[in-house]
Amino acid sequence: MQFAPSLNFEERETLFVEVILPLSLAINYTYRIPFELNERVAIGKRVVVQFGKHKIYTALVKNITKQPPEFYEAKYIIDVVDENPVLTEKQFQFWNWITSYYLCNEGDVMAAALPTGLKLASETIIVLRDELPNELNLTTKETLIVEFLHKKPRMAIDEVVELLGQKTVYPIINSLIGKEVIYIAEEVIEKYKPLLKSFITLNPLYKEQENLRQLFAALEKAPKQLDALLAYLKLAKLNPSIAKQQLLEESGSGQAAFKSLIEKDIFIQQKMQVSRLLDGEDEFEVNFALSTAQEVAFNAINTQFIEKDVVLLHGITASGKTQLYIKLIEKAIANGGQVLFLLPEIALTTQIVERIKRYFGDKIGVYHSKFNDNERVEIWNKVLNGAYQVVLGARSAVFLPFINLKLIVVDEEHESSYKQHEPAPRYQARDAAIVLAHFHQAKVVLGSATPSIESFYNAENGKYGFVTLNERFGGVQLPLQEVVSIAEETKRKKMTSYFTSVLIDDMSAALENKEQIILFQNRRGYATILICATCGYAPKCVNCDVSLTFHKTSGKLHCHYCGYHQNSLTICPACGSVHIEQKGFGTERIEEELSLIFPDVKIARLDLDSTRTKNGMQQIISDFQDKKTQILIGTQMVAKGLDFDNVSLIGVINADTLLNYPDFRAFERSYQLLAQVAGRAGRRDKQGKVCIQAYNDTHRIIKQVIANDYAQMYTDELAERKQFNYPPFTRLIFINVKHKDANVLNHAAMQLANALRAQLGNRILGPEQPLIARIRNYYIKQIIIKTEKNADIKKVKLVLKDTIKAFNAQKEFKSVITQIDVDPY
Repeated sequence: MQFAPSLNFEERETLFVEVILPLSLAINYTYRIPFELNERVAIGKRVVVQFGKHKIYTALVKNITKQPPEFYEAKYIIDVVDENPVLTEKQFQFWNWITSYYLCNEGDVMAAALPTGLKLASETIIVLRDELPNELNLTTKETLIVEFLHKKPRMAIDEVVELLGQKTVYPIINSLIGKEVIYIAEEVIEKYKPLLKSFITLNPLYKEQENLRQLFAALEKAPKQLDALLAYLKLAKLNPSIAKQQLLEESGSGQAAFKSLIEKDIFIQQKMQVSRLLDGEDEFEVNFALSTAQEVAFNAINTQFIEKDVVLLHGITASGKTQLYIKLIEKAIANGGQVLFLLPEIALTTQIVERIKRYFGDKIGVYHSKFNDNERVEIWNKVLNGAYQVVLGARSAVFLPFINLKLIVVDEEHESSYKQHEPAPRYQARDAAIVLAHFHQAKVVLGSATPSIESFYNAENGKYGFVTLNERFGGVQLPLQEVVSIAEETKRKKMTSYFTSVLIDDMSAALENKEQIILFQNRRGYATILICATCGYAPKCVNCDVSLTFHKTSGKLHCHYCGYHQNSLTICPACGSVHIEQKGFGTERIEEELSLIFPDVKIARLDLDSTRTKNGMQQIISDFQDKKTQILIGTQMVAKGLDFDNVSLIGVINADTLLNYPDFRAFERSYQLLAQVAGRAGRRDKQGKVCIQAYNDTHRIIKQVIANDYAQMYTDELAERKQFNYPPFTRLIFINVKHKDANVLNHAAMQLANALRAQLGNRILGPEQPLIARIRNYYIKQIIIKTEKNADIKKVKLVLKDTIKAFNAQKEFKSVITQIDVDPY
């Protein structure tokens, strides 16, 4: 494909463009270029087009040709949005690979890859910013739009067309976004906010000695307020802006005294954004030296890079992998390259972000839903023009327009959150990053304390380089780990609620030593199900085939799949019995029971329910860092990327819920999760402890976690995978077939499976019902394609694509939804 900033066609030559629209279309559309726009059109630029009768979209130019479309008359493009291309040639190559490998449409990739601000459409809503730049250099038409927005806060692009009396408004909208005058309404709600803390400063009036003397005299009758003022003056010698919490602790005056001082305008309180670094994190020096073990690993990675493009770094928890990454990044940018640092979830790995930002300063950009759309467009442009040398991001950062990518770091490469499930493209960011690096001739480091079976297999077989780091940084010992039998403790009547006597004793000891505790329970809510003791009725979701979970905070029954909720039961609707029992337990129930055992201890909960508010997660983590809470109860959120210096004990409430999940990856995931949770304990100068409660306390995975024996887990899992033909010995593709009528679905799924089986034979399994057979009123059947590793996967995918296309074309199946998930892990 030809790619250039501009193409030298004759001015009056009839040209056509193949464009990608942000819609899931099987084939790209072709438009005609008006003669006057011939010189402005280029591959990678955005153009304004009409699609259908009324819809206007910005589309991406993929190709320029003299060949008109064969089956329809091409419409004219309306306008060209960009001065320069917003997409690079390598991105188009990458998009083509995503499209062909994950069997999706290019429009799906465009919708996932481009920030909303680069995908303007006729129904897009624009909003005037609250704070405008000091100097506004606006054109007449831009001024007209701004004046209109002063009267009406929201405006559709259709209305802009009407206001200006012209269709070519997209370049004007684009210009206003670039000048930070407007933003796109879809991004008004930020999913992630900076951490804010209250700071106190003294009114500048009292900087004069005479005024301060009079203030002392006035406060003589209010000793608490005077104590607060004296505490402030003491602390202000080091810093005039003091955190309110620090001042409260120093003065011991209480909230009422502070409130009075603020009301009297003596103290000025303001919220300021602060770093999420731990108090003890200042030890992370900018000019640090690697330990001997780190130095050996660093040199080994560079040596492996001579022959291998991908290196797996197997470093135990707290071994200092981040410092290794920093040295590798430093080397890459010293050679003039760009670096992509992928993290599974930035919201939970802010500490790494802050460390690396401290080290590289303005050279670094962070790409995540933390930012509003205007900021994401700005980051996109800064990566494109080379202003950012290092980008930290979640999985979508693989789509950024790198121009000189030299290194990709995939931290916690085993994490399941690198896999996109809904909507298409259902890509695996780790695997996609390796392909992206190949296009750029860059190197990749995959880092993990518990690598995925596939990555370890590739390293073992020489496809990847392999480096180990088996020493915790600073000589900190791995935590002591103990497994306790719930069955045995129950028999001996030693259980207190859901806690064994061993865990209770460990918690008491930690609290006595003023140390903190993290408890892990991988279910949220209060009770997993409600059940009638008389007839066995259990309330189910009206939209999904799942039982409803009782949440005590809302007093309602909730569906964790579609969000449906209803009032809780006191009387069974089936038999009228009042004997309704609660079965199972989640984080909410653990929190309540624990508050009865330790009534004076501050307890917090970290799960999807407690972090729904804008600052929910940040506040919970911040309070735990500041030691305002002693015990943190959480789902798997607590296992990911958190680093607290005062946590000495980790408790796993019930390990069986992980191990008994019906999935071929259940044991691997259980090991990874338990090992990662355990790694949160004792990460500074003191050895921590992990207490794992389980009914099946002799399970091999629990034994391997206790022994920190990843190698044995890998050997056992690999043997099972080989025996039952699972990855890495085979490739999997799932086809989910959905319909609102179960009978139509059953017929359709069987027809599709038979059509595939006719060409692919016994590689086709199913159709079967998945674990959850109905979600959001759609019944689901699953067909699995299991192919040998050495099979021609391109041919298999071609057969699959053609078969589904023929299936969808049949009149009786037009309302059936088919979704393809390649490498569904």
